[in-house]
Amino acid sequence: MTDRILPSWREGAARSALVAFLDRVDEIPPDDRVAVFDNDGTMWCEKPNYTQLEFLLAELGHAVAADASVGERDEYRAILDGDRQALGAIGLERVAFALVDLHTGLTPEEFNAKVAAFFAEAVHPDSRRPYRQQRYQPMLELMDELRSRGFGFYIVSAGGAEFVRVIGQDFYGVPPEGVVGSQIQYEIDRDDSGSLRLLRTNKIVDSGPNEGPGKPPNIQRILGRRPVVAGGNSAGDAEMLEFAMSYDGPSLSLLVDHDDAEREYSYESKAGTFETEETVLDTAARLNWVVVSIKDDWSTVFSDS
Repeated sequence: MTDRILPSWREGAARSALVAFLDRVDEIPPDDRVAVFDNDGTMWCEKPNYTQLEFLLAELGHAVAADASVGERDEYRAILDGDRQALGAIGLERVAFALVDLHTGLTPEEFNAKVAAFFAEAVHPDSRRPYRQQRYQPMLELMDELRSRGFGFYIVSAGGAEFVRVIGQDFYGVPPEGVVGSQIQYEIDRDDSGSLRLLRTNKIVDSGPNEGPGKPPNIQRILGRRPVVAGGNSAGDAEMLEFAMSYDGPSLSLLVDHDDAEREYSYESKAGTFETEETVLDTAARLNWVVVSIKDDWSTVFSDS
């Protein structure tokens, strides 16, 4: 190894563990070299809001601008008014499905065009940088090192699969079929000419959100490959990281700890859809994962490209 690999990683226990694993890759059969990484909070910044939520809020603004009556729906009115009491009474699940309902009846192509248009213009609300520049440079370097050693690299997100697939190739070199995420159900329809098409619904597929215990089964179901490397940042990634560590050979499970309030944010990463009895850092210590401190282990946080 030379000093040129992982240039944004400072010397320390985390970098040493990564380099030690990379040095052992030849012990892993080529067909077993599979890496799965979470997206929000692992490959790019997830604060102050998930990027997909920012997209949905922008879409709500567009919908109300086109038709003011849309904003009369209880969930939308509470969001537009910033009424925390009303939002609490309505409940997060109902609000989430109301936002998803903004795209009910769209074809996949129409939805993809809206996501692409959002990323072409939107900037992060705090940094005012394009979202492409909110990717974590050290994680991009690790991704490249894994690929250079024959790994297939996949994104496994609790967010919407269709949302991430629009930018997966550009942001991470991951094609649409390499993204595992929460999935919307589609229904078959025919247009005025009789041609068959798919339309989005506001329902999630029966397997539910792609988080926590849902991740390993969905990895197997969609990718058909088990990982030997996994990266995450919250309790929603725990089972995926455990899955990688159960490989009979060299493996790596990596947890990003958000502890840098000056350059990013400082917070305890939690699952979005369930509660846990222990913090994810306690889980990491118990299961011997590699914990990455943004404050201590990364000399550079964000990508400039």
